[in-house]
Amino acid sequence: MERMKELIEILNKASEAYYQKDSEIMSDFQYDRLYDELVALEAETGIVLSDSPTQKVGHKVLSSLTKVRHESPMLSLDKTKEVERLKEFAGSNECILSYKMDGLTVVLTYNNGQLAQAVTRGNGEIGEDITHNAVFFRNIPVKMSFKGETVIRGEAVISFEDFNNINENLAAEEKYKNPRNLCSGTVRQLNSEIAAKRNVNFIAFSLVKAEGKEFGDSKSERLDWLESMGFTAVERQIVTADNMEETVRHFEDKIPRNKFATDGLVLTYNSIEYSESLGTTAKFPRDSIAFKWADELAETRLLDIDWNTSRTGLINPIAVFEPVELEGTTVNRASLHNLSIVESLKLGIGDTIRVYKANMIIPQVAENITQSNTAEIPKVCPVCHEETEIISLRDGKALKCPNPNCKAQRVSSLEHFVSRDAMNIEGLSEATIEKFIEKGFIDNYTDLFKLEKYKDEIIAMEGFGEKSYNNLIAAIEKSKNVHIANFIYALGINNVGLSNAKLLCKKYGYSMDGIRNATAEELMEIDGFGEVIANSVEKYFSHKENTELIDDAMSYITFAKEEESTGSNVLEGKTFVITGDVHIYKNRKELQAHIEKLGGKAASSVSSKTDYLINNNVNSASSKNKKAKELGIPIISEEDFVKLIEE
Repeated sequence: MERMKELIEILNKASEAYYQKDSEIMSDFQYDRLYDELVALEAETGIVLSDSPTQKVGHKVLSSLTKVRHESPMLSLDKTKEVERLKEFAGSNECILSYKMDGLTVVLTYNNGQLAQAVTRGNGEIGEDITHNAVFFRNIPVKMSFKGETVIRGEAVISFEDFNNINENLAAEEKYKNPRNLCSGTVRQLNSEIAAKRNVNFIAFSLVKAEGKEFGDSKSERLDWLESMGFTAVERQIVTADNMEETVRHFEDKIPRNKFATDGLVLTYNSIEYSESLGTTAKFPRDSIAFKWADELAETRLLDIDWNTSRTGLINPIAVFEPVELEGTTVNRASLHNLSIVESLKLGIGDTIRVYKANMIIPQVAENITQSNTAEIPKVCPVCHEETEIISLRDGKALKCPNPNCKAQRVSSLEHFVSRDAMNIEGLSEATIEKFIEKGFIDNYTDLFKLEKYKDEIIAMEGFGEKSYNNLIAAIEKSKNVHIANFIYALGINNVGLSNAKLLCKKYGYSMDGIRNATAEELMEIDGFGEVIANSVEKYFSHKENTELIDDAMSYITFAKEEESTGSNVLEGKTFVITGDVHIYKNRKELQAHIEKLGGKAASSVSSKTDYLINNNVNSASSKNKKAKELGIPIISEEDFVKLIEE
């Protein structure tokens, strides 16, 4: 009984973190293992306590978003890790096998063809109204041709690519652990401006209602119909017990190439009539079952924990272990994410651990068998030896180096400064920057413009020579004439990417003085600048050390003249979205730059604010084309665009 109470407390805390705080205090693997242990104990004792997570389908919703009761409960799915169980479940029936998307479940309701409401799953009975954010989901129609009341269930997801891009522009304390947490945090924001920028997609997996529409007895037909209405439906295949193993392997093989995260498969009977005849249990529907690939576990020995200091100052722990084979590859390292994970696993050098690949992609430590709990948490930064501090993150505690002059932070900052979209100085790799710092050639970015005084020493360095030195100096000379937006981006101001740097420069007439003296209140007037970005910019220029470095740099660099817009800002006030291949311009980035030069704006997704979608395949069945057609937005080719700006 005591073990059951302990498990209930641990699992409920994990559930609270996941459902209310968009964070994780344990891995899915750990949660499933403890949950299965609790189920076994309940079966063995015949006792089920009232607050057991086995009796709940989600956690109580606590937020300031409006609560909405679902017309019919959204139950969890029973699960298995055995393909044989899927075959038994299918029996002689035709089924649909599809990916189980790893995001946030959302219910969309349409009335008279218009999106009327979007509600999260919540605890299965009561969800949260997120309609103000759903209208910005990048791939759903806000208006469709069918006018009857329509209710659709699906998963809100953010791609791996967008997850990485968004996380890069968040402060260290605000970064998300995975796309699922980011998506959950995004669609539950009170400010829809945030959701509008984050490319949330909706993947439909069930049509609950389409009032007045007649269908046959097939769920597959309903999903096909949703696609004809402009929705993206989950990837799926019709299966029977006979081809189950082959189809499961097909889905498994595609995982490394998938755009979005998945956490298994869902098998459901295709027949509506048969599904409805089965009813439900207290927690699970009887017509569907979830499948999770049995994690390929490998037992190994922990050799070390590497603590790596990042550009943001966070000191990230990496488990180093004896090499093992997982999912066809050899692995010997796995991220431990933060200090909280290290503590929860009770790690110690020499411990016997089990490792796996989360979602069959990312190496993770599943559990620690010996739990010696002897791992030493660094009291000083492994790079600069400054005393470390423990800070709170979204996903728990983390270790941080408070020294802004830490070499690790300097290397990463300098690497960013010389990158292509910043100062674009070729020949300065991370390794070269490290060597230059070690030898005392550079301490900050302005020292890059003074490297000529170390000519002889650089030429004598291993891997260098006179030719390499001359190429490097030439690249530095070339970089001294730079567009102000690229320079601002190069400074590495928190939350200021290149696009924000361009908006900032445009606001202040490409004047460094104007930018340096801007107040947060003024900065928030810039389209797309919220309080976080505005405060970040103001704070950066309020530090004397930063402004002194800029003054020093200004004695070496000149800002390239901004080209005057032809046609008197002919695209002023117009918003374009670019998709597909281009052939007149070198690439989409060049086309985007041309649009901005002419006073227009280039957005990443089609919305009601879009004026034109540029796609050389005007008749494409892509989601962006569909969305543009639904909203009545003109789809034009590059040739059409050229004519437009020449008129």
